[in-house]
Formats: sequence, structure tokens, C-alpha cells
Amino acid sequence: SDRDTKEGKVFLDFRPKVNSRGNEEGLLAMAFHPDFAKNGTFFLYYTAMDESKKRTSVLSRWKLDPETKMANPESEEVLLSVDQPFSNHNGGTILFGKDGKLYLSFGDGGAANDPQFNGQNLGTLLAKIIRIDVDKTDGDLKYGIPQDNPFAQGGGKAEIFAYGLRNPWRFSFDRATGDLWAGDVGQDKYE
Repeated sequence: SDRDTKEGKVFLDFRPKVNSRGNEEGLLAMAFHPDFAKNGTFFLYYTAMDESKKRTSVLSRWKLDPETKMANPESEEVLLSVDQPFSNHNGGTILFGKDGKLYLSFGDGGAANDPQFNGQNLGTLLAKIIRIDVDKTDGDLKYGIPQDNPFAQGGGKAEIFAYGLRNPWRFSFDRATGDLWAGDVGQDKYE
């Protein structure tokens, strides 16, 4: 067909920004905006390491170059970053729900047995699935907070959609019901 590709092209190479030293680090997920065909916007979730060797999980927005139809490597806008104390349990999915909101899963920060107790700590995004509105902004945030998020009115980080997770590395939405199903990693015995 006329859609066959004769040769591959690199859509985006941003390896210098990505930390892939640990076995659960690197580029973890990519999601295209629901209106990608119109706005050329997509999102990446990856692990970075700054010059002080601090690990960070990063969610960023990127734009397509309309002429080349490739990612514009200068277009990155970091929406949020979360410090990661260990090289494992980074989570790793970003998806858009039927509601048009972006969902992102974070692991508990790593090691074993949640040593920092992040699973029940509503003051951190670690060990959570968050839900944000990438088409709006709230105050100094580069995204909006859906007002029906569980803690949008207080009591915890406003981005939190679900908490108490260990390492939700993948999740998806049920096509029939819209329910979110997460694959979480258990400690020794259960997945």
C-alpha cells in the first residue's frame, strides 16, 4: 500500500536527558493528546538524573514540527517532576481517559516494603495515580486540577486520583465501563 514505510526515521532522540542506569528507569511511557491530529502535542514520562545525581521522574509536553512531521527536540515543556529516592518503582504509564484528562502512575519511590511510607502519604505523588487537565493551568501549575479529583478541595495533593499503590507500572481503561484497571507489583508473593 502507499502507507508502507521503506526506511525508518527517528521521531525523537532525547537520550542525553534520560537516565536509564537502573533496571526500572528510562523512557517509561508516551501518550498522544486526544487532539494530536490538530495540535501535534504528545507527552513523555521518563526518569532523569540531574548533575548532582538526583533521580527524578519527569512528565513533559512536546510538539510536532509541522514541516518535518517529527518531534521538535526544542519543544519540551516539563509539566511536573518528582524526586525518586531509589532506581526502582518508578511506575510508568500515561494515558488519556474518556474524560480527556491525563492519568499518570507513580511507584512508591523504591527499595522494598515502602521504607518512606509513601503509599499512605497524601503529601507526595509517589505511590499514586494522578489525574490532571493538560489543556488548562491552575495558578503556578502548568496544568489544571480537575475539580472532581478526590483531594481537589484539600486533604492531600490535588493531583491524586488513587493512592496506596506500590509500583503501578501499567494500567488501562475498560472499553465497556471506562473503569481504570492497574497492574501493580506486589512484595514477594502477589501481583
